[in-house]
Amino acid sequence: MGAPAEQAKQPVNAALAGPYGHPFHPMLVTVPIGAWVCSLVFDIASYVVGSPGFLTQGSTWLIGIGVVGALAAAIVGFLDLTAIPTGSRAFRTGLVHMTLNLVVTAAFVGNFLWRQADHDQPAPVAPGPLLLSVLSLAALAVSGYLGGKLAYRYGVRVANEAVQAEGFRP
Repeated sequence: MGAPAEQAKQPVNAALAGPYGHPFHPMLVTVPIGAWVCSLVFDIASYVVGSPGFLTQGSTWLIGIGVVGALAAAIVGFLDLTAIPTGSRAFRTGLVHMTLNLVVTAAFVGNFLWRQADHDQPAPVAPGPLLLSVLSLAALAVSGYLGGKLAYRYGVRVANEAVQAEGFRP
């Protein structure tokens, strides 16, 4: 394995981005993904129940929690990106991954603000914010695919094979 690939496996700052073999970014992304998926579940459920106000309010809260989580994930993700040699396929993939995530986060910020006008209404979520959530999650899925490519294909912030082999020794 060459020096550029090894460079992308090492943390730029272990205290902020996580130590070697234990990056924080994959752990932190579970917060916005989980919150935003659950917000969509609440949105859809708001069309099924008799008194949907609590679901629309809960969905708005989940979107806000997801935005805060996304900002934390973005900070450590950016640190991981700076470890990847510029000009490489991995770096370009990382830039697209980051850009998509920032667009998705901005869309959810807009979605959160859009919902504020109807926050106290005992009605299902409006179709516009619901559609924005669906489109945002679709873009997030594409970005997640790229994040998986960074980790599992290019090995960004993944321990090298010699370290991985330790887990398979008796």
